[in-house]
Amino acid sequence: MDKQTSTTSIFRGLSARLLMLTVLFVMLAELLIYTPSISRYRKAYLEEHIATAHLAALALEATPDNMVSKELENELLFHADAYGIVLKYPTHRVLMLSKDMPPKVDVMFDLRGGSPYMWITDAFKALVRKDNRVMRIVGMSPKMPDVIVEAVMDEAPMRMAMLDFSARILQLSIVISLLTAGLVYLSLHRVMVRPMGRLTRSMIRFREHPEDETLSIRPSGRSDEIGIAEQELAIMQDEVRGALKQKDRLAALGTAVAKINHDLRNSLMTAILVSDKLSYIDDPVVREVTPTLLSAIDKAVVLCSQTLDYVGGAKLSLKPAAFHLSELIAEVSASVREDILAGGTEPGNPAFAIVNNVDFEVDLVADRAQLFRSFNNLILNARQANVPTITITAAMDEGRITVDVIDNGPGLPQKAQDGLFRPFAGSARDGGSGLGLVIARDIARAHGGDLVLVKTGEGGTHFQMDLPIEKIS
Repeated sequence: MDKQTSTTSIFRGLSARLLMLTVLFVMLAELLIYTPSISRYRKAYLEEHIATAHLAALALEATPDNMVSKELENELLFHADAYGIVLKYPTHRVLMLSKDMPPKVDVMFDLRGGSPYMWITDAFKALVRKDNRVMRIVGMSPKMPDVIVEAVMDEAPMRMAMLDFSARILQLSIVISLLTAGLVYLSLHRVMVRPMGRLTRSMIRFREHPEDETLSIRPSGRSDEIGIAEQELAIMQDEVRGALKQKDRLAALGTAVAKINHDLRNSLMTAILVSDKLSYIDDPVVREVTPTLLSAIDKAVVLCSQTLDYVGGAKLSLKPAAFHLSELIAEVSASVREDILAGGTEPGNPAFAIVNNVDFEVDLVADRAQLFRSFNNLILNARQANVPTITITAAMDEGRITVDVIDNGPGLPQKAQDGLFRPFAGSARDGGSGLGLVIARDIARAHGGDLVLVKTGEGGTHFQMDLPIEKIS
């Protein structure tokens, strides 16, 4: 990993995101704390000025006529930051300090009531204003609750004090958020981010060199979720490495089997040509065993062909074309009958009948040759299971075709049901490979459909193939 990539991973990785999220959440928490704090600061500011106004107005009580000189009155109002002060006593006695020409009052605030929401709203309204308003403040004296104090003052000084308070809160919030984020970052980086980076690097090395056992992760022994992830990753790497080795062995074995099957099929074809000449010999014993010999060779050829198809079975390359399904079923039936006539009736197998009930109007777009193989495998399976009659029907519904292949045979034995659609395990007869149904289903799925067993029993076996009417390539 070069220096530029390492720098990019630092700023874009989990560590950087964790740091930014921590700062963001701490700042959000500070904002939630700031909202009631600025409201309380404004109220305390106004209450403090009410107390100062009360002290300034008390100078009037020291004079016999409750009057002071104009110079002293202006000085008292200056220290109280007010244009005018009024004291109201329970005895209806009123004392007042005022300038000669007090300004017009723009807004009044009563400190004796109000909800938290109102105080918060008024505080933010004061912060966002640009102009100065003249306020009339009404409140109770802090030392004499029965005395009502009124003061007229400017809002601008209060706003400046609130802004200074907000700046101090912001500076403190930034320091707290950075300190908290740093501590959380260092803790989580050691506990989570660094172990996750170790897991990530192990997965990358394993992807690049899956067979190198020295690159396997070594669990740290932690008992938490990361420790479990390390253990599971180590187990997965061992299992995948074993599967890759097994795959290589199976690939080599499959190649060998394919070569053996190819040579064996050629030898069997030669045996068929030689066996055909036996039919011209007049010996009764030879004539009696020839059909059985030909049937056995035919089974071996089919087994070799199916094994070759499955072992070399890469993804099917389909060549879609439009055709009548009824014609395809008829061709499959004719091909099976030709095989029966050429090879003779198998021992114990009665006359085999194929009933094609597919309407001629049922059309589809698919690979004709592949579907021929699929239906041919289904019918051959029924024939080899000593089924008297097999009936094929089809129905169209909402852009799909459902093909039902139903026989009246004895049903599949339990062994065949247990290994259904499993290669070399789902055959209902001795010597069968079980590949016929597997290949038939693979072809259906390659077309975007499927092949399923609907039911089986003493009344017969019912397979159903679902296909789209138009193959989407």
